[in-house]
Amino acid sequence: MAEKKAQLSVDGMNETLDLPVYEGSTGADVIDVSSLAGKGIFTFDPGFMSTASCESKITYIDGGKGVLLYRGYPIEQLAEKSDFLECCYLLLNGELPDPKQKEDFNTRIRYHTMVHEQMHSFFNGFPRNAHPMAIMVGVVGALSAFYHENLEISNEEHRMDAALRLIAKMPTLAAMCYKYSVGQPFVYPDNSLDFSENFLHMMFSTPCEDTPISPVLADAMDKIFLLHADHEQNASTSTVRLAGSTGANPYACIASGIAALWGPAHGGANEAVLRMLNEIGDESQIDRYIKRAKDKDDPFRLMGFGHRVYKNFDPRAKVLREACQNVLAELGKDDDPLLKIAMKLEKIALEDEYFVERNLYPNVDFYSGIILKAIGIPTSLFTVIFATGRTPGWVAHWHEMISNPFKIGRPRQLYTGPTPRDYPKK
Repeated sequence: MAEKKAQLSVDGMNETLDLPVYEGSTGADVIDVSSLAGKGIFTFDPGFMSTASCESKITYIDGGKGVLLYRGYPIEQLAEKSDFLECCYLLLNGELPDPKQKEDFNTRIRYHTMVHEQMHSFFNGFPRNAHPMAIMVGVVGALSAFYHENLEISNEEHRMDAALRLIAKMPTLAAMCYKYSVGQPFVYPDNSLDFSENFLHMMFSTPCEDTPISPVLADAMDKIFLLHADHEQNASTSTVRLAGSTGANPYACIASGIAALWGPAHGGANEAVLRMLNEIGDESQIDRYIKRAKDKDDPFRLMGFGHRVYKNFDPRAKVLREACQNVLAELGKDDDPLLKIAMKLEKIALEDEYFVERNLYPNVDFYSGIILKAIGIPTSLFTVIFATGRTPGWVAHWHEMISNPFKIGRPRQLYTGPTPRDYPKK
């Protein structure tokens, strides 16, 4: 029970309302305003920037200090000592696995990497030039058609099976999107490989020959997945929870999260980085574009710098900066024109007083975009890879919500339309 209280008085009301104040394990206190509806009062908070929509034990962010915790573990430590699948286990179960639990979890993921053969025909209904995110929304939602017999969401075992299927099949579907777009045959998973190696195998191998997987590239790919695995109550995670509050099946809920992630203000930021680099075009143009970025009257913005949540250095960017340098060295792409522009922009942003004072440091999207381009992944697939990494966070939040008492989401509104009026006489 809450020990603190906040008091609210409203003009025209004869009473002062006592509202409970809850303390989390860390972070800001929260005022419980749920009783206001019974008094005919709603709060007004566009974008829910001051509203805690749920209670969660999964992820914590302190944007001012540049802190990101998965189940209490700092993201920097996880990126150094853990791997993506271990973080999936952590997000789903609340604790790190022991060696036996980790082996069993990885084996269960491998068991679910293939998709039903009939799923292949779904792709034929899309144009070859369809955006991969459009395909992902459709095929992930369609998974429910193949697993409807084990979709009793009140059954914890069914929920975990669905979670494992989604985590395991997302890279397979992502790679299928790429293969379909370039007219190559789909490549089946190779369960002798780990998660990120398998993804690169399905992306770049063909039935004619396997493409050797560089450990450096596989490690960078794993870090991209790990660093994107969860990010608290962002737009797509909140969408998954809202859809899940209706009792919808998890495949439909994750498809709704993919649709929300597709928006350029959310998951499309690393695509925007590459579009910006293409717009700049040449190193000789950088100074002109930096000047435009500093002009508040110019619509041009440097993409991949600063973050809506982090008012300090994005902790994920620190990890990917090193991975980015390793990838470029491994591939010998120091002469790539776009990557040379990116590296010069990074140097300016880290040293220029204008950017430093405003905390406009390179963020995770900046480095992930450079890494993915260097590896050879097309820009249109960047957000699909984001979705692949974010899937464990989505399913963890869905599972957490369904495992506890919950209410269907039903936001209120400030109505400013016409007041009651009669239909005009003819």
